Amino acid sequence: MDETARLLLWLALAGTAVTFAGSAAIWFMDEDRRIRRAFRNVLKLPADAVLIANGRGVGFNFARSLAAVAWDQGAWCLVYRIDELVGAELIVDGEVRARAYRGEGRRALERTTPGSGQVTLRFIFDDARYPDFEVALWAPGDEAKRNAPSPAEAIQEANRWIARVEAILRRASPPRPAPAPPAAPPPQMVARPEPETRSPPPVTETPPWDESPPPPRARSAAQRREEPRTRDLFEDDEPDEAFS
Repeated sequence: MDETARLLLWLALAGTAVTFAGSAAIWFMDEDRRIRRAFRNVLKLPADAVLIANGRGVGFNFARSLAAVAWDQGAWCLVYRIDELVGAELIVDGEVRARAYRGEGRRALERTTPGSGQVTLRFIFDDARYPDFEVALWAPGDEAKRNAPSPAEAIQEANRWIARVEAILRRASPPRPAPAPPAAPPPQMVARPEPETRSPPPVTETPPWDESPPPPRARSAAQRREEPRTRDLFEDDEPDEAFS
């Protein structure tokens, strides 16, 4: 009896562990969570706005100005800059019912009646290799899925995203360039000033008399010999030998 009870206890614990592990796996592998984790990995931050449907998703992170698209439940992702987003279109049964494009006014949704086909939201990017990305918000057969939206709800959700894309485009639009400063006027010809003419200094007339003594004239040796020799009055006279 004790062995039987112990065996039943072990079976109950094993069943509980398997149930818990299965629930954790289902929670972890949920489509919404997988795509959000993929966006966190490629954007390096949680996405601020996310649209997920039928294994595909679009996420935006405004802090880094990046957008990411994912398909195959997040197994593949592409990253764009937000300024590469050109616009978005709401397509119902192959007909574009609403759209928002950069540099254009938003085309509002006029008819909300669902069709019998597919409701798709198409994002257009300025990229040569991958110019667009489509998210099927509702497709035939989705009515059998659990918690699947109705076609009318899918159209309303797509219309809200059209308005959101218009706001993103306004936010990501480049600033208008500042007006160029007015061109400088051409240089004017400035006349070079004529050189100043100075009047010569006034000439002072020399008076007829000159108070300063004339400079001594140079005399030749012959003239010096002919001139009588005079004694300097200040020389000491030598006593005359005759009167000594």
